[in-house]
Amino acid sequence: MKWLDVFKPVPHRAPIDAPPQEIDKQYRYWRLRILYTTMIGYALFYFVRKNLSLAMPGMEAELGISKVDLGLFLTLHGVLYGISRFANGVIADRVNPRYFMALGLFASALMSIFFGLSNTVLAFGLFWLLNGWFQGMGFPPTAHTLTNWFSANERGRKFSIWNTSHSIGAGLVMLLNSFLVLYYWRLCFFVPAGLALFGSLFIANRLRDTPESLGLPPVEKYSQDHEETEKLRRMGDHDFTQFIRLHVFGNPAIWVISFANFFVYTVRYAILDWGPMFLSEMKGSQLHHAGWIVAGYEIAGILGMLVSGWMMDKVFKGRGGRACFFYMAACTVCVFLFWRLNSASLMINGMLLFGVGFFIYGPQCLIGVIAANLATKRAAATANGVTGIFGYLSGVLSGWGLGLLVQTHGWNAGFLMLSLAGLTAMMLFAFVWNVK
Repeated sequence: MKWLDVFKPVPHRAPIDAPPQEIDKQYRYWRLRILYTTMIGYALFYFVRKNLSLAMPGMEAELGISKVDLGLFLTLHGVLYGISRFANGVIADRVNPRYFMALGLFASALMSIFFGLSNTVLAFGLFWLLNGWFQGMGFPPTAHTLTNWFSANERGRKFSIWNTSHSIGAGLVMLLNSFLVLYYWRLCFFVPAGLALFGSLFIANRLRDTPESLGLPPVEKYSQDHEETEKLRRMGDHDFTQFIRLHVFGNPAIWVISFANFFVYTVRYAILDWGPMFLSEMKGSQLHHAGWIVAGYEIAGILGMLVSGWMMDKVFKGRGGRACFFYMAACTVCVFLFWRLNSASLMINGMLLFGVGFFIYGPQCLIGVIAANLATKRAAATANGVTGIFGYLSGVLSGWGLGLLVQTHGWNAGFLMLSLAGLTAMMLFAFVWNVK
């Protein structure tokens, strides 16, 4: 079908015949445009992914939906998202990211609207599952695009800047929904979805494929990244299937960081999804105050990611596993103190969540960079699909598992599990201490 042709990779254009200054000017323009487009687009994916947590108490009160059911929604969504991110990672390395990403956001927005119109557990589950699948069309085309526009020796910093879109999106939707939930919980699905629909058109208008599709030189040539050029030469000119078999599925380091990602995401999403309810039930915070505190968790994540990218590139010279090790050690301490300090103070709880957010988002960002560097630009989306499926399978623990554990054994059991998850991630990062 001809309409599917828009998803085909854009063919390479003849190289632009221009002086180096003009090439540099165009490269800087397109890099900035690619970066802000993918950041805004991915932040809006969060508007229709993380709009459930503040609505959960209202759903529980009005419709009688239990914590186990709510946890099951989170779990199934996360599992299907992980599967989708893996499948779409393989696809994203072979399609035009411009329309692929736009389609994913458009479809996710529609699912959020249908979810807000629903009244039964079955309907909620169906639309949240479908939303999970379409959400998996967000990160893979971004990983593919960024690795084609930025060289290996600068990806730690550039990915960390881009990765702030996670926190910007989640933080803004928390702030928006902490206001909307005061009126009616269903607005938490309708309003963010409307913004996401406009965002899908923005992506389709602004995003582009590779530098070569615009007549510019490949990024390793433009950046004079001789190490990356040699790495690509050494890996050989295999067909795509053989390349990912050898350099993605056959790479032990990718499997280690994938298992670590499972535990990183367990902590990250448990705090993000259950944080408002924990603060409300155990520390006496009002729900809209809890929303503001968790939004602060996301703001802290922005700072944490920026520092982690700088540490990877400048302090550890591209060895992201070292930065991740120290970040997870500090994160686990903050999780433990957030749990054990029996304080209703908004300031103390906010500071501890700020610490968790700062330190959890460093590894969440750098795992993607490590995977992209290991797989090179040829299979960056596929490698991130592998790490992603482990990250979002963590929904079994952070969603349904934590909901069941808290309902049967209380919040203490839940936070003991999260503390152990943080320690496990830290130990796994020690195994990739020297990976570059």
